[in-house]
Amino acid sequence: MFHGLRTFLTIAFLVSPFAAEQEMHVHPVPERLGEVSFPVSCKPAVQQEFNRAVALLHSFAYAASQGAFRSVMDHDPQCAMAHWGIAMTYFHQLWEPPISPVYNSAAQREIRRGLSIGAGTERERNFLHAAGLIFQDAASVPYHTRALKYEQAMGDLASDNSQDVEAQVFYALALLANASPADRTHGKQKQAVDLLEPLFRSHRQHPGIAHYLIHACDNAELASRGLPSARVYSKIAPSAPHALHMPSHIFTRLGLWEDSIASNTAARDAARRLGDTGEELHAMDYLVYAYLQTGRDADAAEVIQQLKAMQKLDTGDFKIGYAATAMPIRYLVERHQWTDAALIISPAVAPPHVSAIAVWARALGLARSGRAAETHRLIDGLQRIEHQLDASGNGYWATQVRIMKREVMAWSARTEGKDDEAVVLMREAAHEEDSIEKLPVTPGPIVPAREQLGDLLLEQGHLDLASKEFQTALASAPGRRGALHGLAEVANRSRQR
Repeated sequence: MFHGLRTFLTIAFLVSPFAAEQEMHVHPVPERLGEVSFPVSCKPAVQQEFNRAVALLHSFAYAASQGAFRSVMDHDPQCAMAHWGIAMTYFHQLWEPPISPVYNSAAQREIRRGLSIGAGTERERNFLHAAGLIFQDAASVPYHTRALKYEQAMGDLASDNSQDVEAQVFYALALLANASPADRTHGKQKQAVDLLEPLFRSHRQHPGIAHYLIHACDNAELASRGLPSARVYSKIAPSAPHALHMPSHIFTRLGLWEDSIASNTAARDAARRLGDTGEELHAMDYLVYAYLQTGRDADAAEVIQQLKAMQKLDTGDFKIGYAATAMPIRYLVERHQWTDAALIISPAVAPPHVSAIAVWARALGLARSGRAAETHRLIDGLQRIEHQLDASGNGYWATQVRIMKREVMAWSARTEGKDDEAVVLMREAAHEEDSIEKLPVTPGPIVPAREQLGDLLLEQGHLDLASKEFQTALASAPGRRGALHGLAEVANRSRQR
């Protein structure tokens, strides 16, 4: 837990039923999830609920979607595709982990039940077959191998059913699930965009099309192409908290901070009403990030106070643990509160790559407070986490921890008067960070390495070099306050000279 910003704990919020004394003419707001048409050979009476279940699935409302698919199954026990839908609610394609080992066997059972009932059409059998591939042999076959098989099966299904909107949309999602963060050409993202953009023009109320376009464009190269879908997704499915949040991925990429604040405020409040702690914290993390970029530090601090009031957070869950750990660290590091940052302690229970963020922040606070000698133990700790992640096959986060380790080493070298070594280390960190994309769970690094390189050069008095790095940092992350302030300081010192 954090010293001064104590451990984060959460309360489950439930949607209260309307009180009995309310006037009879007061009714709940109608549910709005967008328009989905996924024809199935089940009883006609369950078709509408099946469409609703798929709409919820497209907005990653997995628990609600599963409840809707089970309702379909209850009303039509011979609906094989209801079992496909339940299995798909266990497959969180763009989250980490995409499949929890706890639920893999349950998903397999659903696929077997669907196949044993027998799908009514070849198309439905192919949906069931494709889903089965992702859960099959999970104990012996790596996830990436199974995910590629699923992508290929969905590609075949989409090719055989070229006029089937859902086949195209689920194939686009499969492409995004397999997009490599190391591919800076964004090959699979562009494939998905090419599939989805024509559908977006003809199916303006489809939640999945807008949602996956945002994910496909969640990078500096394609962000502007994602803006039209970001502007409408929250209006398509306002009943889904994730739909209220997702536009902020594009707003963050483009530096549209007020839009991001509005998006995440609505998402946080909706998730709280529904008791979705993970989605609430995810929106709060993006909200803190946006507040800090606009200089609304008091508003960011208020969100962190809300975090402190939450109880029994499952920080072992990556989505929850990441957001709960990152928020107070963002506040301290972005504001250069190095003495406070040096007091940060890792959460008691968290995945190693979440703990690494706390270790990095503490070491950074020590180094930038002039206490470089105290960082060596923490640098060794980051090295151990990097090796642990590599050994477990999590190469992406091993790379991120290696970047953080180099940043700390650079600032420690700077404190020790080793300026040339500091620049070399930070430049290595910046180049490596530039070569890999962020994951959807985060709005970006706490502070980009390229921006830190600008800070380092500025401290050393290399104004022209610092200016160049700040400009490069802003090209990748427009509107970041740290880089803008860095450029302003360069200009100020240049005038003084």
